[in-house]
Amino acid sequence: MEAGSRSLIDQQPISRLQYVTVLLCFVMNMLDGMDVMVISYAAPAIAGDWDVSPGSLGIVFSAGLLGMTAGALFLAPFADRIGRKALILLSAGLMGISIYLTSYSVDVTDLIVFRFVSGLGIGSMLACTAALSSEYTPNRSRDFWVSFVLSGYPVGAVLSGLVAARVIPASGWEALFRIAGATTLLALPLVQLFLTESLQFYLNAPSPGSLARANAILARMGKEPLESLPERPLGPGGIPVRSLLGPDYKVSTFQLWTALFLSFATLYFLLSWIPKLAANAGLSMELAIYAGAVFNVGSFFGVITQGYFSSRFGLKKTIGIFLILTAILMAVFRVFAGSPALLLVFGLLGFGVQGGFVGLYAVAARLYPTQFRTTGVGWAIGMGRLGGITGPAVGGLLIGLGLTMTANFLIFAVPTAVAGLVTWRIVSRNIS
Repeated sequence: MEAGSRSLIDQQPISRLQYVTVLLCFVMNMLDGMDVMVISYAAPAIAGDWDVSPGSLGIVFSAGLLGMTAGALFLAPFADRIGRKALILLSAGLMGISIYLTSYSVDVTDLIVFRFVSGLGIGSMLACTAALSSEYTPNRSRDFWVSFVLSGYPVGAVLSGLVAARVIPASGWEALFRIAGATTLLALPLVQLFLTESLQFYLNAPSPGSLARANAILARMGKEPLESLPERPLGPGGIPVRSLLGPDYKVSTFQLWTALFLSFATLYFLLSWIPKLAANAGLSMELAIYAGAVFNVGSFFGVITQGYFSSRFGLKKTIGIFLILTAILMAVFRVFAGSPALLLVFGLLGFGVQGGFVGLYAVAARLYPTQFRTTGVGWAIGMGRLGGITGPAVGGLLIGLGLTMTANFLIFAVPTAVAGLVTWRIVSRNIS
């Protein structure tokens, strides 16, 4: 059944419906990136207003990442039962409401609670958009399109950084959260009206009305309707999570989880602390915010470049090279400390670590079948988020101990290099 629906997509030109689906998934990831980064851009202003220590801010960052972990592990798998679109709507609602309410926080406890709730939506959103985009794009260019969709994440981070640089000095950090929350909520009607549920979801999870819904999608794609639903194939036994550890997936699942854990630790250390580290290095608040924005500009180009090279030379090799080269750049960061090229280096770091890291989502989308694809992607992201929780918290402790930006980068170069090597060795016939 999955082979049949895949052949319909693999053998035909991409239709307007597929382009619209990919574009909307890109937009939702833009909002995801915006909602993740607003706390990092606001952190220096919050610290100044409330006299908050780096350690306390590290807990706030980690609370958001803990929510993202829970969302990816426990909320995202529901997409394999209720559909990708329904969960995208739920995730966006959680994100928008909690981000908006963050503007009314009066202490660190409020920030922790709202960041955790917003993290639930952010974590499940990434898994749903990665799965849906992979199911609507042909095999020959799937790695590029999944990477393109996920490149919305750094685009949103960049745009929110540019807005933050204007809004925070003029109106305070509270205004930034109100803008971000309202923008996310405004996307809900777009998703409801224009996002199409996965064709493969209807074919693989048949229920009353599935055939009619599948044929409606096929008609919009200009394809012949089905007379009946294909016989459902037998997949690995047990609950979906157990299926990830079946004989065909166990080794590759643990390899993927390890690579994501280590790369998440580095990525979220950088995302969370670059503005603060740049401020500690003597940059103004505005330039410190721009340092984070430059990192995410590099991330966008890195993700697109990685997607292109992965389609040509294979996912594992491309991702491995991206992460290993990033580790080398981090290890020699001291050469650039204090130089005019510092902002360029931040851009190159974003290019490498985010470009390589996002490719791991495409690995997860290819590794697992439709029956438990969102569960597989969600659990991969969730296990990786454990590293994301660890990274900012460790960074906060190291900064609190007085370690320099150079020392922090050297420490985090190690997990980045190991992530690249593990990715290169992932065992799966489904991944080039």
